[in-house]
Amino acid sequence: MNDHAILPHVIVTDDDEDLREMVSDYLAGQGFSVCGVASGAALDAALSERPADLLIIDLNLPSEDGFSIARRIRAGSAVPIIMLTGAADVVDRIVGLEMGADDYVTKPFDLRELKARIRAVLRRGVTAPAEPVAQPAQVAGKNLVSFGRAHLDLEGHCLILADGTRDTLTAMEFDLLRVLAQHPNRVLSRDRLLDLAHNRDNEPFDRSIDVRITRLRKKIEADPAKPTTIKTIRGVGYMFVTNRSV
Repeated sequence: MNDHAILPHVIVTDDDEDLREMVSDYLAGQGFSVCGVASGAALDAALSERPADLLIIDLNLPSEDGFSIARRIRAGSAVPIIMLTGAADVVDRIVGLEMGADDYVTKPFDLRELKARIRAVLRRGVTAPAEPVAQPAQVAGKNLVSFGRAHLDLEGHCLILADGTRDTLTAMEFDLLRVLAQHPNRVLSRDRLLDLAHNRDNEPFDRSIDVRITRLRKKIEADPAKPTTIKTIRGVGYMFVTNRSV
């Protein structure tokens, strides 16, 4: 068997050639197949040649910035994305998460930290449900959980909308919905959500939960401004509201 074919494929997008080569060489030595590119256009070309298991995208790129690239890719793909940013401002972190990034790393960074975050994000992408969930239903042979105007496909790691179309989820978005489904009609704090989503050691800041819940509400709530499915319990956390128990 060709070892190259089974290695996780990572594309590093950064216009800093020295940094791009340093990251690429390090990851290649750590068991990854790596491709380095300098722009969004080059990333598109690389993806057309070979799909990636994870993308590393610098925020400040020529022609098209990392936010725009992440938003464009996320519109049609659930491939994990880690953003690289030179700014420590929490606003950049929130915007990146709103664009669909799974995680971010602030420059300068330790290569070992980057490797740990990559492995954590990739693990989240293959995490299976650990216990029974609320409102299971067999529809066309799939395990679905009703979430407002959508259904969570536990096997396909996606949302099935009312019109039957499939909406991609990031690994963390899927984990959050899975955890909420496992604890219907129970209030979960942000800390508890992070613990149950197997992300405590790698989540950069707990307010990122709020950003992801906001994104999910836009997908599942009839009126995201007045959520009835994932409710905020002020000062405590969130609750998945369902009329049926496990």
